[in-house]
Amino acid sequence: MTAPKAKAVTHDDSVVVEIEIAVPPERVFQALTDQQQLFDWWGSEPTTILTEFAMDARKGGRYRYSCKPKPGTNFGEIAEQLTHNRFNTYDCHGEILEVDPPRLVVWSWIANWHRDPELATTVRWELTPTKAGTLVRVTHSGLASEPACRKDYGSGWVGVVQLLKDFLKG
Repeated sequence: MTAPKAKAVTHDDSVVVEIEIAVPPERVFQALTDQQQLFDWWGSEPTTILTEFAMDARKGGRYRYSCKPKPGTNFGEIAEQLTHNRFNTYDCHGEILEVDPPRLVVWSWIANWHRDPELATTVRWELTPTKAGTLVRVTHSGLASEPACRKDYGSGWVGVVQLLKDFLKG
């Protein structure tokens, strides 16, 4: 029997995605907070080329990632918004708001492809031990004024947690 795939639940203000990963919370936490591991697994996304993932995983620390689309990919409305904002590289940065090893990491999310590229939204990673490993729940909130991004994040976060799961299986 194969493990269930991650699914997104979209609300007016947020996107919530859950997936179970067959490793302990400590290992998942490490993959979410270690700069090199983040670059390795987030960078395996098939439609982008990750050029940077910097992470200072302490409360008040900062992170930044940058990527560009691989040739031939089309990000539709999100790409149009990026162009409208006068950027040609996807860039996201923010501050680490909460850290509680190995169960919680919360960071602000300021993305230059948002309609308001200065808007700080919030990404919350909750790690709960299970018999089989860890239930990973990511909640991206503060998206009420970003309907196109909220829709895109529905599939985007499913892909991100699958990348994390694939990395931790290897």
